[in-house]
Amino acid sequence: MTELVERMQAALPSMLRDLETLVTHESPSADLAAVAASAELVGRLGTERLGTAPEYVVIDGRTHLRWRLGDGPSRVLVVGHHDTVWPVGSLATHPFAIEDGVLRGPGCFDMKTGLVMAFHAVAALPSAAGVTVLVTGDEELGSPSSRALIEEEAAGCVAALVLEASAEGALKLERKGVSTYEVRIAGRASHAGLEPELGVNASIEAAHQILAVSRLGDASVGTSVTPTALTSGTTRNTVPAEGSFMVDARARTVAEQLRVDAAMHSLQPVLAGASLEIVGGPNRPPLERKMSEELYRRASSLADSLGLAPLREISVGGASDGNFTAGVGTPTLDGLGAVGGGAHADDEHVVVAEIAPRTALLTALIADLLDTP
Repeated sequence: MTELVERMQAALPSMLRDLETLVTHESPSADLAAVAASAELVGRLGTERLGTAPEYVVIDGRTHLRWRLGDGPSRVLVVGHHDTVWPVGSLATHPFAIEDGVLRGPGCFDMKTGLVMAFHAVAALPSAAGVTVLVTGDEELGSPSSRALIEEEAAGCVAALVLEASAEGALKLERKGVSTYEVRIAGRASHAGLEPELGVNASIEAAHQILAVSRLGDASVGTSVTPTALTSGTTRNTVPAEGSFMVDARARTVAEQLRVDAAMHSLQPVLAGASLEIVGGPNRPPLERKMSEELYRRASSLADSLGLAPLREISVGGASDGNFTAGVGTPTLDGLGAVGGGAHADDEHVVVAEIAPRTALLTALIADLLDTP
């Protein structure tokens, strides 16, 4: 199988040209026109590599791409996204460059290198029949328009392979589920100097609730519940009649996610005359370790056969579209994309020497899964 690594090494110049093409076309998630233009570019590039044009799926103005290869049912779903967090104009301060074996540019690590790897890996298969490549355009926003599409394509597949960047080369076997909430507080206004006792202070009620919410986390099982943005009141001399705060909750298991959700919706006001409204709930289910372990063992064996360094694994708090594929019961392996670092940061970069071997591993893993009865 080492021949496959050599083939990908020979294809590296082509991969780098493709990567320059993608990175130098900016695609911030919030800019619908930029995302649409990026989708056209990704579609042309994918068509060149895969030999067939994608379906363009536009939902709520956002453009996603889908290649269903072969005539039979899909068995392996390859997932990526072409949107980034970088605003248009970022190339002026963070230009595409390759120096001393390190590639830089907005979105190169998260996750345009992963897209190039996916196209070249699938193109290298003896037959790509049974593979679906799905490239979404709103992952950095939490996949509001593409979630149903991702879940639909994942359902029934033997595996979903997510081309998000790796964490310093480690594959991601666990991602925490994400829940988001807004706690809205209604009190009663009064003059803070003349009649403070007639008011119901929304700021004080918020303080009680923030402390209660902060106690819902359980570090022993990896559950975090974090109050974040807070607003309350209108003027210095008015008892606040309204307030609200946001909550970010992360959990490794579905059971923990549901426990926190029930507790959030059971919050009760402390001050007489105050009332609460709890808005929100689970946004992404957890990618639990049990959904990744067998795929990781398979990938590790293939890496050994390819003569690659032993694979490493990691658990992370951040979410991806792999949370959705695992949430519908599809075995999922995440972090198969670029090796590097600095996602969303000024030092975003990719280690060029890792691109070819990791693409060879992806090709071997897809082929192995397609051969599984």
